[in-house]
Amino acid sequence: MSHTTARGERARLGLVLSGGGARGLAHIGVLKVIEEAGIPVDLLVGTSMGGLIAAAYAAGLTPQYMEQEALRMARLRKLASLADRDLPRRGLFAGKRVQEYLVRQLGERTFAELRLPLALVAVDLIRGEEVVLHEGPLVPAVRATVSLPGIFAPLRVGGRLLVDGGVLNHLPVDVARKMGAAAIVAVDVRPSLNGLEAMEKDSLLEQWKGLLAVLRACLALMEQRLTEHKLAQARPEVVIRPTLPPDVGTLTGFGKAAEIIAAGEAAARAALPQIELLLPQQ
Repeated sequence: MSHTTARGERARLGLVLSGGGARGLAHIGVLKVIEEAGIPVDLLVGTSMGGLIAAAYAAGLTPQYMEQEALRMARLRKLASLADRDLPRRGLFAGKRVQEYLVRQLGERTFAELRLPLALVAVDLIRGEEVVLHEGPLVPAVRATVSLPGIFAPLRVGGRLLVDGGVLNHLPVDVARKMGAAAIVAVDVRPSLNGLEAMEKDSLLEQWKGLLAVLRACLALMEQRLTEHKLAQARPEVVIRPTLPPDVGTLTGFGKAAEIIAAGEAAARAALPQIELLLPQQ
């Protein structure tokens, strides 16, 4: 059944990209397939890594360019170049170099100058509430949505102290509904709870794996319950869940960029028949 408005016009299609760190590179593969299939996206919403990729796409960067950039940045030396040398008090990295990198990629655009409507989700630690960013300068908004607590220092904007939107809204389908999306394709790159045991064996964290496994399990459970609640309220028409290697986590696995992107492509191709049902019949 095709989704159309009362006037027979095509329903506005919203694409929602979840957080997920390195796992979020799968969003690039999804975008490649959507473009190749000629699926018209009307608006974008993203959190954390999904927010970064959504912003890049809305700014006009092609999925092919993003793929090449992800492969280039997958080298450890390149990733290390984004780390600030001085440790701030509120995060492992100050985030200044990340913001400079974002300016090089996205320029000085504002939301109003993007080719597609875009909303990014962050969380204000002072007020303890979700914040939807959709106007003003683009780069500070992206910097806010990727500010993983403990890793990047929060971004202070006026009276707000902003961190990663995944703290409260990992897959912001509700935001897309409020923006007017009549049909939503959501891409969720969360690891399954069944994958936590495998993730625990991450060699980079071997010394702390017991403690970290417990913390990860607790955070994953909270994230899952919050996401299920959001999904039950907004009910996206299509949910794409790429199958990713269990050792790819939020901060680990960037070296597997090609494999992660390919997984996103495979999942999107499998979902194409569902997505095409959202389009008007010729």
